[in-house]
Amino acid sequence: MASKSSPSRPKAGTRRPTPELAEAGGDDGLPHYLGHRDRLRERFLNGGRDALPDYELLELLLFMAIPRKDTKPLAKELIAEFKTFAATISAPTERLKEFGLSENVIASLKVVEAAARRLAGGAVVGRPVLSSWEALLDYCAVSIGHAQTEEFHVLFLDRKNVLIKDEAQSKGTVDHTPVYPREVLKRALELGASALILVHNHPSGDPTPSRGDILMTREIVAAAKALKIEVHDHLVIGRGKHASFKALGLL
Repeated sequence: MASKSSPSRPKAGTRRPTPELAEAGGDDGLPHYLGHRDRLRERFLNGGRDALPDYELLELLLFMAIPRKDTKPLAKELIAEFKTFAATISAPTERLKEFGLSENVIASLKVVEAAARRLAGGAVVGRPVLSSWEALLDYCAVSIGHAQTEEFHVLFLDRKNVLIKDEAQSKGTVDHTPVYPREVLKRALELGASALILVHNHPSGDPTPSRGDILMTREIVAAAKALKIEVHDHLVIGRGKHASFKALGLL
């Protein structure tokens, strides 16, 4: 009587691909992008953030959130639309949904954005901001540099120029936000601030101060001077660029 043949077993040290993983696979039944992911991860771990261009850094993040899909096309599509890694993770949720991203994937992007903001904030909170100007510029860029509408913030400082609070005084449209000098100074008195740094963004990306920006700043400086509160600067944040009223001789 002939014996029944036993089912073949995978060799030790190999894994049998699931039907989902076997889709679009190579000769071994595994998707072609798995090896690419391993190489990308290795380049990042060995070389750090500067080892990868924006679309590959985004691809690396996306495939952690979408483990069974080739995420390179999606990463390139997002970068083509939003231009940079930073702008992509800062994009509004509704805009990201237009690319078919699930809530889980969007949450992953937003966790990275929140982490970046906290890291940038940690470099300025509790420290004299005038002695760490580059850290302050980074903080402002991360906070509002990619906002879709104008935001006007005031950094309230104590006698030692340590940041007491960063508050958004107003939010407006793509090219305008209303600012009320009286409210800015009222809040400064409430917080016991001795100095201010004014900050707002230009969603267009061009940080050149407008005539309205200049007139509004002069009003705040005049009102602050009467109360013996110093305005150190007014920073306009663009995309990867900034303008300083003090450096431009406008303060």
